[in-house]
Amino acid sequence: GSGLRNMNGLSGQRIVVTRARDQAAKLSGRLRGLGAEVIELPTIEVRPALDYGPLDEAVGRLPSYDWLIFSSANGVHFFLKRLRLSSLNLGDLRAQICAIGPATRRAVEAAGLAVTLMPRHYVAESVLESFAGYDVAGRRILLPRAAVARDVVPLELARRGAQVEVVEAYRTVIPEETPALARQIFSGASKPDWITFTSSSTVTNFIAAAGATCLEGVRVASIGPVTTATLRKHGIPVAVEAKTFTTDGLVEAMLQVL
Repeated sequence: GSGLRNMNGLSGQRIVVTRARDQAAKLSGRLRGLGAEVIELPTIEVRPALDYGPLDEAVGRLPSYDWLIFSSANGVHFFLKRLRLSSLNLGDLRAQICAIGPATRRAVEAAGLAVTLMPRHYVAESVLESFAGYDVAGRRILLPRAAVARDVVPLELARRGAQVEVVEAYRTVIPEETPALARQIFSGASKPDWITFTSSSTVTNFIAAAGATCLEGVRVASIGPVTTATLRKHGIPVAVEAKTFTTDGLVEAMLQVL
């Protein structure tokens, strides 16, 4: 796009945001601030785990862990919630903490805890690289996270000799209203200009709810390589990918092509 077009940012663009309802505010606000019309289509709803037995047991053994790895702010919140319900407290924690991405780090620090490692991205390579300077052989590592998630990180750390426990801290589901809402948004004559995807699960849930074909003629913006790979696997072309894998990076990438 020309420099002139960029002066108005995203003026007149209709943009679908697929984040969970309670996590959409920052991205939606930023897009509206640039003149876009934002259509929120939550594809993820965060729910408690079906069974807290494994996480509660892990919390009960808190002093025995050398590392805690959090891959999302949700993981932090649900872990802390179960800790508050237990007989232990943060003082029983002697583990070092690895928080993946800036939002997760903020959630850990808000609880008054220090973060030892912060890989920029939840791609296995980035996480494992950040552990390169640490000997994890024989170390006990706990990963409290979503029920369904990629298993590359625990497998690789185990290969380096770590004892890794992955426990379910929360679940993500497709909100009940999403399929009907998606039909409403994409069935009309005037389709949205853009749709933004901020994780692989926003992609898979969107496709489960609405199908990939409804995106024909809609520009797709991806937050990073993992999300892009999921889109491509489903045959969805990606118009832009963020260079820094954050919502700000996503907006920046969209502004570049207008």
